[in-house]
Amino acid sequence: MLKQVLKIGLGLSLVATAVLAEPEKKKLKIGFIALTDCAPLVIAKEKGFFKKYGLDVHVVKEGGGWPGIQQKVISGEYDFSHALAGMPIAATLGINGDAHLQALLSLDFNGNAITYGNKIINEMKKYGLDATTRPVSADSLKKYIDAKHKAEGDSYKPLNFGMVHPVSTHNYELRYWMASSGIKPDQDCTIKPFPPPTMPSNLIAGNIEGYCVGEPWNSRIVLKGKGSALVTNYDIWNNNPEKVLQARADFVEKYPETTKAVMKAVIEAQMWLDASWENREEAIGYLAKKNYVKAPKDVLRKSMSGTFLYTKGVDSSNPMFNVFANYYAAYPYYSHGMWFITQMYRWGQLDKPVNMKETIEKVYRPDLFAQVAKEVGYTLPPSPWKKDGVDEYNKFIDGKVWDPNKAVEYIYDFQVTDSKVSKDDLLKANDWTVETMQPEYVCPYGPAGCADPKYVTKK
Repeated sequence: MLKQVLKIGLGLSLVATAVLAEPEKKKLKIGFIALTDCAPLVIAKEKGFFKKYGLDVHVVKEGGGWPGIQQKVISGEYDFSHALAGMPIAATLGINGDAHLQALLSLDFNGNAITYGNKIINEMKKYGLDATTRPVSADSLKKYIDAKHKAEGDSYKPLNFGMVHPVSTHNYELRYWMASSGIKPDQDCTIKPFPPPTMPSNLIAGNIEGYCVGEPWNSRIVLKGKGSALVTNYDIWNNNPEKVLQARADFVEKYPETTKAVMKAVIEAQMWLDASWENREEAIGYLAKKNYVKAPKDVLRKSMSGTFLYTKGVDSSNPMFNVFANYYAAYPYYSHGMWFITQMYRWGQLDKPVNMKETIEKVYRPDLFAQVAKEVGYTLPPSPWKKDGVDEYNKFIDGKVWDPNKAVEYIYDFQVTDSKVSKDDLLKANDWTVETMQPEYVCPYGPAGCADPKYVTKK
């Protein structure tokens, strides 16, 4: 009798758990920008991963660029969105909207490039540019700028460049690359935001000399013969964090099971994308559709299939140009998020000291990620804190090391910086230490996005 009662009780408990695990909200809107790295959201929709977890998701292409995405997430029109890694941090700090947003997972590594028009490339060639070497530095651009300053004197006209958003990886990557050669981005140049799909037309119209953007908007210019991609963000920082899945913190708290269901669907899509190059080819077919990226398959193929098009007619091998799951690409490292805060300080976007550790632990959610990862078989790294710049396939173009325990020193150690906050004040606000642990380079999900097949552990 007792055994029977216990069995009934256990059965009821399991039923109750199943009911509790149901998504609280099933009809959702997720916003995205027309870029190849929206692929995890597209695949989660097209391959039925959202449906698998009981969700009815409308994946919406946003026409208003990243500001439109941010506004609609903050207002609640979008439940989740494709987002630049710095966007939820900036919003939480009140410099890009004013709302507590969270980064639930990383959508990908890499995926961007710096592309310049033929006119400025020809000028740079006069000062030593060799566009066939990899990675290309900005040294020849610096020499051209110096000569331009000398010739124009007080009438110097800054060069105009484009990026996608003030707190974007693209802005920080463009500045990082320039400043590594001694260029002062806010004095020598004007750097303005444009929606990604408009970059090629703005370059052709002469509004900008070049830009930093995600694919396929670099390949578009190269294939038209109007310019060349000089350097990718993989060249600047190997396997750097790029986009995240973001949501309002109060949404995550109110709808925890919905949030976990969305995360599981997207992580499964990321693993599918890196499982094989055949899957990538299938993904290219989906992305090409007009309701997604709306670009020719041959353009999308230039970056999604293990190559990258630096110059017209020459496909260079780069299997890591887009990484969605391998090498922990889906994991939202605290240390990755904190790097973006250092760049906000470096370039004068933050004007008061904040505790960077407390801030990033409010925004990035590796704790929540760890819960859902177990349910979909996604491997976790040893720690949410790591150093960058010390491991193979994880180096910076200038040889620097990013150690979160030296975050303040890192900001002021650059030759070119424009901080509005003193080092002493920032040190006082950041009296903490973390334990970092380095992950091994592994590709548990398949050969796509992997440096070499020897690292693939999937059977």
